[in-house]
Amino acid sequence: MKFYTEEEILDKHIGKKVSPKREQFEADLNSFLIGDAIRQARQSKKLIQEELGKMIGVQKVQISRIENGKNLTFSTIAKVFRAMDIRANLEIGDLGKVALW
Repeated sequence: MKFYTEEEILDKHIGKKVSPKREQFEADLNSFLIGDAIRQARQSKKLIQEELGKMIGVQKVQISRIENGKNLTFSTIAKVFRAMDIRANLEIGDLGKVALW
């Protein structure tokens, strides 16, 4: 039985690392993971979506979109983290860390 690496499976079923389909897959996955982290943070603070929405000036439906990885921008992510009093840093390779706070 042959075992395959994660990279081999992704290459075969989604496309090579530099293909547009693979790039979109990885971007969507990263957005999903960020949205899920926001959801977990909100829930740990015992907030409902409507409450977080009021804290940043958007409707509940927008919080749902954010938590599902849609319409994510650094500005939105920073605003959500600031509202929940969560400090976060973005590490940019050799350039170092940038605070999203």
